[in-house]
Amino acid sequence: MPKFCANLSVLFTEVPLMARFKAAKEAGFDAVEVLDPYDAPVQDMRDQLVWNGQKMVLINCPPPNYAGGAVGYAAVPGSRFQQDFKRTLRYAQALKSTFIHVMAGQAEGPAARATFVENLAWAAEVAGKQKLTIEPLNADDRPGYFLNALDQSVGILQDVGAANVGLQFDAYHVAKIHGDVPGKWRQVQDHVMHVQVGQVPDRSEPMGEGTDFPGFFQLLDDSGYAGWVSAEYHPKAGTEAGLGWMNG
Repeated sequence: MPKFCANLSVLFTEVPLMARFKAAKEAGFDAVEVLDPYDAPVQDMRDQLVWNGQKMVLINCPPPNYAGGAVGYAAVPGSRFQQDFKRTLRYAQALKSTFIHVMAGQAEGPAARATFVENLAWAAEVAGKQKLTIEPLNADDRPGYFLNALDQSVGILQDVGAANVGLQFDAYHVAKIHGDVPGKWRQVQDHVMHVQVGQVPDRSEPMGEGTDFPGFFQLLDDSGYAGWVSAEYHPKAGTEAGLGWMNG
């Protein structure tokens, strides 16, 4: 069975953010994600991680744009990505986050692709040993999002050519975009750094009809994947009530 982490942006929302670390630990999660940690004091989150013996696995980049703009724009020509990436990097270093998920944003065409490759290459160099991920999102959830297919993502990774940049394989988005989660895993597994799970069609618990998650978890084990698998879904009836999927 893979090792699971909890996405605290969507799980344990029955309690305030700082209380979710303990709730996740008590539920069996030794690692967590917080997509947008920028509203909370870094030291408070560091304390929670230490007190609960947990690892921060991932945060998103860039920070939310409180002026009303898009939350991702690494592929948007002329955006302020490089300025905001430096802020995200400081948060990631303070929290010792394994990954920064670099969000492409809404854009299209050759200029967007060139911008994304340029920004990723720049970020990879600035980040040093910090690992970065990119993830295709489905058009139903993110209309106009530049990164919208796995083969497109792999091509961009190959153009960037940086060892610290890899693919974020979100089984929910893969199912919505491509349909065949196991088949797509076999195609791209060599590029994957991080995995996230949620069931189609509503991003609920990874169980029941839709993607065969027991089979997918076995496939991850069989393929030698040793990274984290993030529980990033919207519980149907409370977080703790829906954790039975972790027991196989």
